[in-house]
Amino acid sequence: MKAHTYETQSTITPEKALDFLKDGNQRFVNNLKANRDLLGQVNATREGQWPFAVILSCIDSRTSAELIFDQGLGDVFSIRIAGNFINQDILGSMEFGCNVAGSKLVVVLGHTKCGALKGGLDAAQIQEMGMDNLNHLINHFDPIINEIIEEGEERSSKNGSLLERLNQQNVKSAIEDIRTQSSTLKNLEDEGKIKIVGANYDVETGVVTWL
Repeated sequence: MKAHTYETQSTITPEKALDFLKDGNQRFVNNLKANRDLLGQVNATREGQWPFAVILSCIDSRTSAELIFDQGLGDVFSIRIAGNFINQDILGSMEFGCNVAGSKLVVVLGHTKCGALKGGLDAAQIQEMGMDNLNHLINHFDPIINEIIEEGEERSSKNGSLLERLNQQNVKSAIEDIRTQSSTLKNLEDEGKIKIVGANYDVETGVVTWL
């Protein structure tokens, strides 16, 4: 499988870009990795890159987008931050990927059993450990937790139902943030030039489901 070129990227629609990722995850789950000459792709992309998608995922070591979607060098922009949430720098990266470099798809990829979201649920205990920057990170999830937690429900990472609802809502909130905080990406989506979608990776099965 060859690296994408300007010409091949130009023919990709947002729908086709999504199909590429769906097909890639199917190959991954079935252990049928596409045949790639990675050194050949290094050579093919030395003058430039033409990725078809931008993927925001968690730093979790099990969630490498290139692996779980079976993609090669030059295929996707991969943005990673614990808890796959949005900030201004990430939005700038997405705007570059789509409006400058020509990507046709933005994916927010959450995953089951997310350690960052567990930290958000256990924030009181985490804060006692005195890691200021980690505390700042996990506080991002407070508004979502407060929105979805039910009256009398245990706020704890041991509450599997709450953790999974938080995972799903965190992805949806990130997509909403993209649309409300980046007029560039919102306009590209409204014009049909890109799609913005959410997905969830199951760390037990390797399967990506689309939200």
